[in-house]
Amino acid sequence: MRAPDWLTARPIAHRGLHDRARGVVENMPGAMVAAVAGDFAIEVDLQLSADGEAMVHHDDALGRLNEGSEPLRDLTAAQLRRVAFKDTAEHMMTLTELCALVVGRVPLVIEVKSRFDGDRRLVTRIAEILAAYTGPAAVMSFDPDQVLALRQLIPGRPRGIVAQRTYDDGDWAKLSPAQRNSMRHLRHAMRTRPHFVNYRIEQLPSPAPWIARNIFGCPLLAWTVRTPDQRARAARHADQMVFEGFVPDS
Repeated sequence: MRAPDWLTARPIAHRGLHDRARGVVENMPGAMVAAVAGDFAIEVDLQLSADGEAMVHHDDALGRLNEGSEPLRDLTAAQLRRVAFKDTAEHMMTLTELCALVVGRVPLVIEVKSRFDGDRRLVTRIAEILAAYTGPAAVMSFDPDQVLALRQLIPGRPRGIVAQRTYDDGDWAKLSPAQRNSMRHLRHAMRTRPHFVNYRIEQLPSPAPWIARNIFGCPLLAWTVRTPDQRARAARHADQMVFEGFVPDS
């Protein structure tokens, strides 16, 4: 299976078309409505709730965008759906609610957040929801095990790997050397068989995504494009950009 043309046809709004200064926060319903109105594909993040629901949220704990500090995995979906984004009247939503909101009008590019601990409950729930969704949707993750699970659970859905050249700083240092080594240079690709690669814009060009794109025909997305220079780099080295902080004119 090759990645469908819709994956790269239009720029992809990172966490929806959000603008905090205008009261539109990332990953909230209003950001999705704005992306649909602009005819942009939507990238979203999913986290797991305590009762196994797929929640649209980037961080694994409350606090940066909303009140509280609890890990999302300690709260049920019902509790999380009552969580409002700061300075807005909008609340966190589930993947099911996102699908009902978008209803196939633009593509969804879904990132599975992972603790790299082998827990596949989130990707299993995503597979259940997408089985009933007829709109264009692709799923991706930094975690090769989650991408492998996607290959096993929903082989007919486009799947991708989110990647970068190095994994030595910040939270990456918490992973084992074997985990980090498997992620470098897309070494897991023969197991995971991604249909596309979403690569860090600051590290393009790079040999591994170049080979994936030009030898194996995997479309290459570039994350996260914020500046004119990054946009020019994405145009040179990738097939489409995942953008934030501006509205593309084409």
